[in-house]
Amino acid sequence: MFNNDLFSDVKFVVRRRPNGESESKRRKQVIPAHKFVLSISSPVFEAMFYGELAETTDSIELPDCEYDSLLELFRYIYSDEVILSGSNVMEVLYLAKKYMVPSLVDKCAEYLQDNLDATNVFNILPQAQNFDEQNLVDQCWEVIDNETEEAVKSEGLPTIERSLLEAVIERHTLNIQEIELFKAVNSWATKKCEEQGLSADGSEKRRILGERIVKGIRFPLMTEHEFASVVLDCKILTQDEAFNLFKYFNSVPDTPVGFPETKRAGLKELFERCCRFGCVVHTNSGYPYSPGKKDCLIFTVDKDISLLGVTLCGSKNCKYSVAIQIKLNYNYSWIDHCNKAGKFSSVCIKSDLGSYYGFNVFFDSPVDIKKDVRYRLVAAISDGANSCFGQNGQYSVVCSGVRFHFLNSVESSNGTKVERGQFPGFLFTIK
Repeated sequence: MFNNDLFSDVKFVVRRRPNGESESKRRKQVIPAHKFVLSISSPVFEAMFYGELAETTDSIELPDCEYDSLLELFRYIYSDEVILSGSNVMEVLYLAKKYMVPSLVDKCAEYLQDNLDATNVFNILPQAQNFDEQNLVDQCWEVIDNETEEAVKSEGLPTIERSLLEAVIERHTLNIQEIELFKAVNSWATKKCEEQGLSADGSEKRRILGERIVKGIRFPLMTEHEFASVVLDCKILTQDEAFNLFKYFNSVPDTPVGFPETKRAGLKELFERCCRFGCVVHTNSGYPYSPGKKDCLIFTVDKDISLLGVTLCGSKNCKYSVAIQIKLNYNYSWIDHCNKAGKFSSVCIKSDLGSYYGFNVFFDSPVDIKKDVRYRLVAAISDGANSCFGQNGQYSVVCSGVRFHFLNSVESSNGTKVERGQFPGFLFTIK
């Protein structure tokens, strides 16, 4: 009986747009149906055909749907089967909601969940919100959190409303570098300007974005180079905002940046972080530095790793002149294995130790660390304010399946040892 004129007592007139043709060339097409069959599956059709205000005509025009989608609704009502695709599932879901066919709603939601990914999440999320499909909404946000960068670079982002973009920007669990998120926001604003026939200059983009979005970007988490080379050219920030951020990047004390400084919780680091202390201590006097003094520690690992860098403790809004050495114990002699020197700005670091001020020193290239070989880590900090320091250090720590073993070094002249001092973190990847 499905899509069959035999015994049909009602016809639905809908428009159909052949592939590649414009809206103006849509043509009408008729789907024959049976009032009784539709009514026993849908209370809306029951009211339409047998209610107090029942339709008396045998031809009903539906301007709010396409032929292919209504055909799938009827296919499901007649046969309990449906042929869903990326091009029709949203409209089938709309019809299933409109005509109150909950089992078909579930089928559509299941199809969307099975085919949801970062490339289409911004096409699906607004519809899921409109249709109040909370499970699907939650799954969309999970995809956005886990695959943020791919999602914001998808073709769906420019189509979303500002309210949804606000929700994305304010989300703490995104997994994306802040500079990439800013680029996506700037592209969204540029697209909206083009759609409205406006000049895509900084003031227009800022107006279209609104303050919630601009103030939600965590500019302090960018590098100074990223900020200078990308953000400034967009001219979305005011002169005072840009000036204060430059002062912040250059560690000018007590600079009011006006933007969130906390790293997003969902941002996945591209390396493992071994934390060797139980806590980091902040005191009034702090941990001192002076020329000629060195912080040293001996360590071994039970698996080959690549050491990308180390974390050092610091103090808020301070810069430090640091020279790092790694020496390898070979035939009872210590030989140079790696050197790194420079000036580093202290920032707020989030780790298993909680929040503390410090800075990461990354080597110019990964340093090969062989298992069961002794290495001595040396830091000479010749310029910088007193800092926080680690306490309750462990002689043995397991991180991501790698066991680090730490030993005191007699060359340490600034107080660092296994139990306390410097080197709260070792940044590495497993070979």
